[in-house]
Amino acid sequence: MSQSLAAAGTAVRPMADLVLTGDLNRPARLTVSDLLAWPQHEADVSFECATSGIRHHRFTGPLLHDVLAAAGPVFDPARRKDRLRFLIAVSGTDGHHALLSWAEIDPDFGRAPVLLAVGIDGVPLDHAGPQLVLPQDRCGARHISGITAIRVDGGYTSWT
Repeated sequence: MSQSLAAAGTAVRPMADLVLTGDLNRPARLTVSDLLAWPQHEADVSFECATSGIRHHRFTGPLLHDVLAAAGPVFDPARRKDRLRFLIAVSGTDGHHALLSWAEIDPDFGRAPVLLAVGIDGVPLDHAGPQLVLPQDRCGARHISGITAIRVDGGYTSWT
């Protein structure tokens, strides 16, 4: 029967997922469906694309900060500024990567409304996977499609 479904072009595609790893108390594997459990935010974004000019889209999804905070970054709770040494590395299915600092997304510091988009222009991203969306960026280079992994790294303990 699966051959007839595939032949008819109706084969079921697997749900895309992403892996949260690194310096976290609760590493996780999340699908778009899982990300829908967080409060959803919308962002109308315009950014310059090097190959196709200015792009305009409406993205929907949870804040990256909310999702990562739920995974329990291993900050030293006695030192408020400890979280400033943490970096966030994001990888996508197409080989693109982006790096952010925790301070960019933390409400006590940069408070950037970075999204893990689960929808673009009203189209769900269930099978394509979530997208990293930085509404404040003029250039779309840090927008990562089909996120496969997010790594939180607080390994920068010494600056000497």
